Amino acid sequence: MAVENDKSRKGKLGEDYTAQYLEKNGYRIVARNYRKRCGEIDIIAVKDGFIAFVEVKTRKYRSLVRGVEAVDYKKKGKIIATADCYLYEYGLEYQPRYDIAEVTVANTEKPYVIAFDYYEDAFDTTGYETQF
Repeated sequence: MAVENDKSRKGKLGEDYTAQYLEKNGYRIVARNYRKRCGEIDIIAVKDGFIAFVEVKTRKYRSLVRGVEAVDYKKKGKIIATADCYLYEYGLEYQPRYDIAEVTVANTEKPYVIAFDYYEDAFDTTGYETQF
């Protein structure tokens, strides 16, 4: 079994927190850590006719770059390509949407969430070529 490092422990905390937030707000989680050659999507959830492809960015308190700022053009392209793979594999019965969850954790030995922001419809596919 692999030893969990500090970064992966904080990342898992952020993803778990986001999944709980989504479920409390009426979403149904359909996949977590969906991986393809082109990339990974942290959480895929459905609600009200939408399928949300959620990128979770967990940062320590007082990080120089906010989580939402870390989702740059290249990262968005990977998310979109991976979402295309998911939609091709499982079919399209919902309107796709790209969300970002920004989780801030305390910079302590045992991290805990101190701030959370959720950006619904944070970006779209404008300017990106789709695979399918």
